[in-house]
Amino acid sequence: MNWQGGDDMNDNFTEEITPLLIEWRRTLHQNPELGFMEYYTTYRIGKELEKLGFIIHVGVDALESASRMGVPDEPLLTEQENKALHWGVEESWMEKMRGGNTGVVAIWDAEKNGEHIGFRFDIDALPIKETDAKDHFPSNHGFRSQEDGVMHACGHDGHTAIGLGLAHFIAQYNDSLTGRYTLIFQPAEEGGRGAKAITDKGWLDEVDQFYTGHIGINPYPVGTIAATTRGFLASTKLNAHFKGVASHAGMKPEEGKNALLAAATAATQLYAIPRHSGGPTRINVGKMSAGSGRNIIPEASYLEIETRGETKEINRYVLEEAKRTLHAAAMMHDVEVMIDFVGETEEIECDDSLITTITEACQSSNYVTEVLPFAKVSGSEDASFMTNTVQNNGGKATYMLFGTELPYGHHHPAFDYQETVISVAVDAYIHILKGGMSHE
Repeated sequence: MNWQGGDDMNDNFTEEITPLLIEWRRTLHQNPELGFMEYYTTYRIGKELEKLGFIIHVGVDALESASRMGVPDEPLLTEQENKALHWGVEESWMEKMRGGNTGVVAIWDAEKNGEHIGFRFDIDALPIKETDAKDHFPSNHGFRSQEDGVMHACGHDGHTAIGLGLAHFIAQYNDSLTGRYTLIFQPAEEGGRGAKAITDKGWLDEVDQFYTGHIGINPYPVGTIAATTRGFLASTKLNAHFKGVASHAGMKPEEGKNALLAAATAATQLYAIPRHSGGPTRINVGKMSAGSGRNIIPEASYLEIETRGETKEINRYVLEEAKRTLHAAAMMHDVEVMIDFVGETEEIECDDSLITTITEACQSSNYVTEVLPFAKVSGSEDASFMTNTVQNNGGKATYMLFGTELPYGHHHPAFDYQETVISVAVDAYIHILKGGMSHE
């Protein structure tokens, strides 16, 4: 274990820091930023960690730029950069982040022999317009998103607050800690775009134990946590651009090549891909755009698609079938198609040996009331690159859940969670640090 302070840890720490946790969460909720555009968020995190004494790595120092996927177009990046500068981000910080290089990696060395423990917290928001309904907690408590069409609709504002709370504990109790700690505040989790860029920088290569997790997903009571998860799927995110020929729909329809029809054909036929006998598969067409007017044969169309499978191999099957379908639809309508790959994830297999570790560590928590051995999930997570890297190098890793009521699901305009779950997660991580290392 990485704790030398006995059992006399100040049990009031979580209670005392809870007002700060809420303040951080609400501030971030009001100022959400999309993946690889979290300039203000990165700055706020970095300044707080710097103040605590962490060695911080920001932007190009934190991630491998070439490994990023689905980076926004330059005009969008520039617009958000200028906005962040207006919000108070220092130019010296922006220089390291320009061009969509966001995120923070924070290092703490207790300078006493011990395990190297890593934690990951995702920081990005979603392109969703937050509801202004009066019964929506952020709306009636004055911290609804101030960015039209951008919202923390998945709890990453809370994840960031959890990470900052844990950082405060590490700094405050350094004398009782041993080993090293790497805290990763990762950009662009949505769409599976950011974790690989962090992983390729080497931050996980020497980590002995790795912990990450999520608020919600399954609607458990606050105080209930899951030590591991089962069911995260490998996934690929792709965009398809169809290019045809515009023409007058009445006078010269034979000269047109209808890109809209190609996209529509592809969108329906993608759902006809046979399931795989080896495990669960998924496919979704989440966005389609095409055309400019009723009397114009559309020359361009666009689809946003994702494939999923229980393993990388099964996902690859769905992906290859999806690519074949896209090319066949283009051929049918005599148009061209270009496919961009903009995100990916792998499957996650948590270390079951950590179930006992986490359960025993949290027995003395005043916030954790129940530890489930595992929770069943069915989404995808780019933290998979981190968990798999740690495990491939001989370490142990898990993905946890922190229970909360969910009146509306993730990625919904009215998504919200019980803020007390933030304190539960911080306290769980604290107790893992205090006595959660395995004793094999």
